[in-house]
Amino acid sequence: MNFLPENIDLYSTQHTSPESEWLYNLNRETHQKILKPRMLSGHLQGRVLSMLSNMIKPERILEIGTYTGYSALCLAEGLTETGKLHTIDINEELQNFVQKHIDASPYKNKIQQHIGNALEIIPTLNEKFDIVFIDADKENYLPYFNLVFDKVKSGGYIIADNVLWSGKVVEPVKSNDTDTQKLLEFNTFIQQHDGVENVLLPVRDGLMICRKK
Repeated sequence: MNFLPENIDLYSTQHTSPESEWLYNLNRETHQKILKPRMLSGHLQGRVLSMLSNMIKPERILEIGTYTGYSALCLAEGLTETGKLHTIDINEELQNFVQKHIDASPYKNKIQQHIGNALEIIPTLNEKFDIVFIDADKENYLPYFNLVFDKVKSGGYIIADNVLWSGKVVEPVKSNDTDTQKLLEFNTFIQQHDGVENVLLPVRDGLMICRKK
């Protein structure tokens, strides 16, 4: 969901650097062949992620929730020459699709896919990360944050997607709407966390950007 008026959103996209050829192809094929293509980060958010990564110049990135790999490729644009991005997803059916598009990019030697439960995989990664991007099952945002916090360098960033959840976070919450309840808990937790500075950007479906103190 976009929170800007459609014409403003379009104008913003038109005045944003274009996506690369490999990202365009991935975007197009995701919409043609994959269920729920709206889960893709897309052009504007993808350029935001790329811009942040290029500003930070990370050596190590962790992404939780690969989907078809668009955000991973955007984040990889800012990696140092020896940098590496780990991306985790539980859906093994998309693994070959993702790898094909990673291999078609300049970052094929910098991105490593992990297939399985992120709660089990994260503790096995013996790395210190400059950026962690959380974009997976909403009910586990807090567990993911707590698992990665000590693995993030001081001054590093944790970014969480979908924190506005189509605007549901400012509406009455249904008793069976677990995802919205968990996102509200996450947003409140971050706002009260004395170990981070944070800003919630209303870009696309909301990006919570946290800098570890």
